[in-house]
Amino acid sequence: MQGDDLPQATAQYPSGSAVILRVLRVSLHVGFAVLLLVAVVRLAVAGLSSFATWAGLLLALFLAGVYLAGTVLEKRHAANSDRFDPKPYARWWLAVVGFLWLLLMLISPDFAWIAFPLFFLQLHILPRRVALPAIAASTALLIAAMWFHNRGAGADALQLAMVLGPVFGAAFAVVTGLAYRALYVEAENQRLAAEELRRTRAELSRSQHDAGALAERERLAREIHDTLAQGFSSIVLMGRSAEKALEAGDNAAARDRLRTVRETAAGNLAEARNFVRGLGSPELAESGLAGTLRRLCTKTEAEAAARGATLHCRFELQGTPVALPNPYQTTLLRAAQSSLANVWAHAQASTAVVTLSFLDAEVTMDVFDDGAGFDPVAAAAEPTRGDGTGVGLKSLRERLAALNGTLDVESAPGEGTVVAIRLPLGTGNPASEASP
Repeated sequence: MQGDDLPQATAQYPSGSAVILRVLRVSLHVGFAVLLLVAVVRLAVAGLSSFATWAGLLLALFLAGVYLAGTVLEKRHAANSDRFDPKPYARWWLAVVGFLWLLLMLISPDFAWIAFPLFFLQLHILPRRVALPAIAASTALLIAAMWFHNRGAGADALQLAMVLGPVFGAAFAVVTGLAYRALYVEAENQRLAAEELRRTRAELSRSQHDAGALAERERLAREIHDTLAQGFSSIVLMGRSAEKALEAGDNAAARDRLRTVRETAAGNLAEARNFVRGLGSPELAESGLAGTLRRLCTKTEAEAAARGATLHCRFELQGTPVALPNPYQTTLLRAAQSSLANVWAHAQASTAVVTLSFLDAEVTMDVFDDGAGFDPVAAAAEPTRGDGTGVGLKSLRERLAALNGTLDVESAPGEGTVVAIRLPLGTGNPASEASP
């Protein structure tokens, strides 16, 4: 029974400190057992005819049982903390072991050397202020027992050896025990540090998981706003326009509107499948960025016409096109979709122009309309509305920030709007002609 949770600490370390502590602990128990066995054998060899001999053997057997019971209980508790904890009874256990040792020393001097493992037990179970006086008292009792059994020898060398041996043994036990304690404290600090590191890693893993989940939700929200929401708005608008055309008997216009509804629904379905898988827009894969933007302008005109408005929307390409990474193309397309949706839904404009420009160090896209305009500062200060609208510019800024791009909005009430996007080009982008 070691005290101070020593078995628990050593059992949790696969490190060098754990090995040393375990070896020292096992050596202590083995040393106690060997010294006790040697004393028992010498007592038995001396003769079994006297009462003192039988009493010594019984006391030695009882001491072995008490010592073994304490160490087994401590080991079982170290392996499973739910088992009986013998630590509160450690001092009583040590008192019983010490008392039995004193009785055995009176019977035979061979039991005196059990004092040395007892010194270690005293140093680990008792507080240091109590352990040191206890070790000194045990040393004095050991010297007295040896003198008692060797009285009458009369040799000065023998008397000096009886004193120096126990004193040096006790001093060695104290020094070794203190080193043992320091090693144990170091191992315990390492265990606590390892537990803290594991907790920190677990918290970091949870934080990263939560951040990843939040980022994925934000990505899906942006994609839904810029694709599905816009597409569903177009479908609703075209459906109403088709109903009005049928009521007016204009079957050709109704068929045209229904064709747009079908195409928009098919496009939404393809977009949904792709952004769930984290892929780019299928329109970009089919005709590239320039062709997709051109078709988007044509579609915007048709949607405005379905509302009964006249909007001329055109696409312009400037500079020598270069191959852009998929995130660049997707971001520019989503920006154009969101901006043009705002144009035909809110701006009441008659003209809209989407200009894609390839410069030396960047690619830019400007979306201009001559509509009603708005106050960008006031719009930025408005919170997101509960119906899911009002997130276009915020979503676009987040997309561009992830690519080190910038967004500038120039507008004023009654003066139209320009949405200007800038994305830096890497030096390793290969130039290639793109179909306009």
